[in-house]
Amino acid sequence: MTTSNASSTLSSTFYLTGIPGYEEFHHWISIPFCLLYLVGITGNCTILHVIRTDPRLHEPMYYFLAMLSLTDIGMSLPPMITLFRVLWSISREIQFNICVVQMFVIHTFSLTESSVLLAMALDRYVAICHPLRYATILTPKLIIKIGVAALLRSAISLIPVMVRLAFFTFCHSHVLSHSYCLHQDIIQLACADTKFNVIYGLVFIILLWGLDALGILVSYAFIFHSVLRISSHEGRLKALNTCASHICAVLILYVPMIGLSLVHRFAKHSSPLVHIFMAHIYLMVPPVLNPIIYSVKTKQIRQAVLQLLLRPTISSVGI
Repeated sequence: MTTSNASSTLSSTFYLTGIPGYEEFHHWISIPFCLLYLVGITGNCTILHVIRTDPRLHEPMYYFLAMLSLTDIGMSLPPMITLFRVLWSISREIQFNICVVQMFVIHTFSLTESSVLLAMALDRYVAICHPLRYATILTPKLIIKIGVAALLRSAISLIPVMVRLAFFTFCHSHVLSHSYCLHQDIIQLACADTKFNVIYGLVFIILLWGLDALGILVSYAFIFHSVLRISSHEGRLKALNTCASHICAVLILYVPMIGLSLVHRFAKHSSPLVHIFMAHIYLMVPPVLNPIIYSVKTKQIRQAVLQLLLRPTISSVGI
């Protein structure tokens, strides 16, 4: 492909899709979406605020939780912007270069969240299996390195397929099947040979997501082995309870991600509503549910959030 063709591809326009067949209800459909996004953004910002301001939460476990909230925000903001532009009939158009940036951010933070969940599993392993060495192993410097490594690993891994997209021609429809850009969606519109992107995407999922999942499983195998050696029934329950929130966070990320991948690869001819439904679950469920789960299941977070919410009431009573 020539340089001029690459330039024309980068400047070409694509069209986003809302909910097919329900265009007249888009304004009403936007209401639950808006509420869910507000819950997700507010919840994650609250988690970040209480961790930053409460000295009792300046521990490795909560630093990793702050990373999880940051990745949730990073994963949900880009699609939120274009979703409401479509549902509120502002514009369906998106330039190809902006589309590539959006999908790069979405996929980067999605993979980073998987890496953060692996780091949180290792945190639980050290806390339960090596409690006396917990503070010396998971130092603030190491936690920062883990966070930076997770983000760089995700971003660098995506660069080959993102660069490859710039050299595709799109001679078929320029209408995307979602209200935001996903790699699986846009390569279906290309007229060029997409084998590299398809194979790379499959290897990418198996190696990176698969290794993260394997690391989480191995960590929990050691955790359960260590828990079973605790003589007290209450002690075993207490140890397992510290893992409950993390296990829920793993499930609400991996189950929709696996479902979306299966739908894109093996159910291409299913109803467009199925693809749209799965894509929104994949991007909306983790940011909405993670803060709720950790606020309910983690005593320290719950107390800090309640203290934050009740502070204005207490101050007004004092006045």
